[in-house]
Amino acid sequence: MQKDSTSSDSPVNHVGRVRHRKRPTEVPSDANKASETNLLINDRNKYKSMLIRTYSSIWMIGGFVLIIYMGHLYICAMIVVIQIFMAKELFNLLRRANEERQLPGFRLLNWHFFFTAMLFTYGRFLSRHLVNTVTSDSLLYKLVNGLIKYQMFICYFLYIAGFVWFILTLKKKMYKYQFSQYAWTHMILLMVFAQSSFTVANIFEGIFWFLLPASLIVINDIAAYFFGFFFGKTPLIKLSPKKTWEGFIGASVTTMISAFVLANVMGRFQWLTCPRKDLSTGWLQCDPGPLFKPEYYSLSGLVPQWFPWKEVAIMPVQWHALALGLFASIIAPFGGFFASGFKRAFKVKDFGDSIPGHGGITDRMDCQMVMAVFAYTYYQSFVMSQNFSVEMILEQILRNLTFEEQKILYEQLGNIFHERQLMQT
Repeated sequence: MQKDSTSSDSPVNHVGRVRHRKRPTEVPSDANKASETNLLINDRNKYKSMLIRTYSSIWMIGGFVLIIYMGHLYICAMIVVIQIFMAKELFNLLRRANEERQLPGFRLLNWHFFFTAMLFTYGRFLSRHLVNTVTSDSLLYKLVNGLIKYQMFICYFLYIAGFVWFILTLKKKMYKYQFSQYAWTHMILLMVFAQSSFTVANIFEGIFWFLLPASLIVINDIAAYFFGFFFGKTPLIKLSPKKTWEGFIGASVTTMISAFVLANVMGRFQWLTCPRKDLSTGWLQCDPGPLFKPEYYSLSGLVPQWFPWKEVAIMPVQWHALALGLFASIIAPFGGFFASGFKRAFKVKDFGDSIPGHGGITDRMDCQMVMAVFAYTYYQSFVMSQNFSVEMILEQILRNLTFEEQKILYEQLGNIFHERQLMQT
């Protein structure tokens, strides 16, 4: 009886093993079906999700426009709030409740490094604007000048304090988790600050150089969603199953046209084009410069006689806007693909749930980070004048010379001008 039972069982096991080996060959067809059903055009709940997404987008765009109207300082404050939310979402991504209970105060250490990095990053960009703001008050000027002079040392001391704090909190059997969190914290600081700090630099060069790139990313994202919603049938990349070639191409064309038109509209407002040299909130007035002065091109010979417009006005900045639009439509979406791969690696759908229909703040800022760095490097390389101006020299004098040294410089310049006057007479 035992032999019969073993002989009757063995074929079943053998068949089970053979069937188990055949299953992987059937996966590709199932995967293809899954990828087809993942397309937005096949989603049964797409209208409901579109309504939620549209509603939250209107609130975000409305708040964004209000902050732009309020000015440079409020935009910078918005960037800081966004960075805090992004850091919170990324800190929570690898957080383990069991380990955290055994390490009281460990999360506070991460935030210590975060605010140290914030002080270091923004101190470098805002120091000259802060000096220009408070030079009328001698006591405040001395205080600010001291903080600027020793800012790097202060930040380094804070970082070393956090480093020592981390070493003293190391706990047996928790080393691997603590060191992984330490490395994770520094990667977050690199991702959040190394890229978004360029956004603040763009703001003070003129809100135009912050608003246009940010708007192009929003337009590209909305256009890709709607083109994919109604026409998307061809998957674009496996990392984002709902992204389609139809959405990508339609969004690229829309973004390029929008870049050319928006640059002309935004370039008409001095509030957007004038650079901010201090931290005041007053209204700006300046010479817009040749980039924002329209040049007229004749259309004679190119259009019929009955056509009403015989010439067209184009600002030189519109040609630069095309470069920004090209990057926003082709390269910047790879920031979103990177974020998608990142989320898949950690098996999460979104970085958070702060924005209904969109996910977390990090989900909305992935492409913006890439775009901000490009906008800054493009402006510094092809737009900003490389010649020294009187304002630039005065800024360096106020930043680097003491009050006594400034008086000596003033007296020496007076002597030079007096000697030149005598020579001319």
